[in-house]
Amino acid sequence: MEWSEHARRELNRAGHRTGGARDAVVELLAGQDCCLSAQDIHDRLRGGERAVGLASVYRALEVLTQLGLTRRVDVGGTAAYEPASPGGEHHHHAICDRCGKLDAFEDEQLEALIDGVAERLGYAIGEHEIVLRGACPDCAGERSIHVER
Repeated sequence: MEWSEHARRELNRAGHRTGGARDAVVELLAGQDCCLSAQDIHDRLRGGERAVGLASVYRALEVLTQLGLTRRVDVGGTAAYEPASPGGEHHHHAICDRCGKLDAFEDEQLEALIDGVAERLGYAIGEHEIVLRGACPDCAGERSIHVER
């Protein structure tokens, strides 16, 4: 099942009506592989056929996140949102503290380690997120250049 269908069904189940800004946000997020800020979402919607106010985007994201339909990721002090797959498939993020570059990644060995930790702790893990912060290859190269001068 596509994320947008799942999101609309869950919104309906929770008593939220369809249409309007929420539907526009769902439609836009359904086409994304990674996270976008509320401002990014607003700008993309404004540039398309559906003009939606920024406050409406924030309200839609709040509802979607409360229902577990989106994940919130802090990117340099700004909240960014991405669809939460109903099947549990996910990725993690590496974020450059200098330029803000964001890279999504998947790692089977990391997932196995997380499962091992959960087992040792006796936890039944529902979800997890990993965010690595540091310097991207470009900025790390800049930093070493500045150090050598």
